[in-house]
Amino acid sequence: MSPDRPVGDLFRRFRERLSAEQEDGGAAERENGSRATAAGPGVGRTDAGSHDAGLAPHPPRDAAPRRRRKGGRGGGEQLNVPPAEFTSYYGRPILKPPVWRWDIAAYLFTGGLAAGSSLLAAGGQLTGRPALRRAGRVTALAAVGASTYFLVNDLGRPSRFHHMLRVAKVTSPMSVGTWILSVFGPAAGVAAIAEAAPLLPERGVLGLGRRLLPPAGHAAGLVAAVTAPALATYTGVLLADTAVPSWHEAYPELPAIFAGSALASGAGVGLVAAPGAQAGPARRLAVAGAAMELWGSHRVENRLGLLSEPYTQGTPGKLLRAGRALTAAGVVGALLGRRSRVLSVLSGGALIAASVCTRFGIFHGGVASARDPRYTVVPQRERADRRAAEQD
Repeated sequence: MSPDRPVGDLFRRFRERLSAEQEDGGAAERENGSRATAAGPGVGRTDAGSHDAGLAPHPPRDAAPRRRRKGGRGGGEQLNVPPAEFTSYYGRPILKPPVWRWDIAAYLFTGGLAAGSSLLAAGGQLTGRPALRRAGRVTALAAVGASTYFLVNDLGRPSRFHHMLRVAKVTSPMSVGTWILSVFGPAAGVAAIAEAAPLLPERGVLGLGRRLLPPAGHAAGLVAAVTAPALATYTGVLLADTAVPSWHEAYPELPAIFAGSALASGAGVGLVAAPGAQAGPARRLAVAGAAMELWGSHRVENRLGLLSEPYTQGTPGKLLRAGRALTAAGVVGALLGRRSRVLSVLSGGALIAASVCTRFGIFHGGVASARDPRYTVVPQRERADRRAAEQD
């Protein structure tokens, strides 16, 4: 850059001014001390620089602050950290709550009702109780139809249910349940249609159907009864196979609860629809189902520790308590109402309502445990601590 140009003149004057300022600053430092030893306000000093200047540390920067001992003469504030409250990142759930809506809870109930009713119908068929058989078969068909509708409605498109039949995966509860429903549904349908055989004429093509439908209905009813236990319990396995904490931890109890609920609801159908003289199998079914359901509900509310809370609080707790009360009332009424038709009907209605409360209570309890991150992290920490203790 040429010094004759204006820009060169400006740059030369800038360098001269900068050199003059540096010389003035060095002279001031030699006279007043360095920044580490200066006494002016706001000046950063170190202990070494303060000692060289004969000044007290203000404050010491190269030494860690001394802590006051608790319980000393001078007292002082408590330096211990207050207990931390459990939080997650931004207070958001760690698990994504199930996207299932109320129709899946209704699917759980109607599937259990269909299974229990088919077992009731098989009992009436084998013991010669036509009213009990008829009520069980018709209810089983109506319930499995409603169950299929709720499942397809949750899937969004009917073709998705069809696509699930393209494979059979034993390790997938959903795949197994789809095949169980596919076997149970047609069998329950044939058994229910066979009840209309007496309405057909005795001659002609319809007369042939009148003669063939009863044996076909008996065989189909037995097929439905054989697959009914799997239909009643696979939904419990399905819920326990998820990552939802209160469902996953209750894997031993959920199938038992759902099996007992299915038996109790089927017994309720028999108590409502069949006369008292034919309701003996329904009463025995009610006692067995109530025992399983009450045992399982008591276990999930007391065995799971922290993960039992979602089943005892809020809406799930109210539903499960109502289910237990209705189940107990239904069993007592079924045993005492042998000669009272009104009491039998009320008992049957209580058992069916108890099944609804139990299924919805289990469903909402699992959803609540997935929404609160405490039910995910705290049990994980406890398991990690137990493993560490066992290794030590």
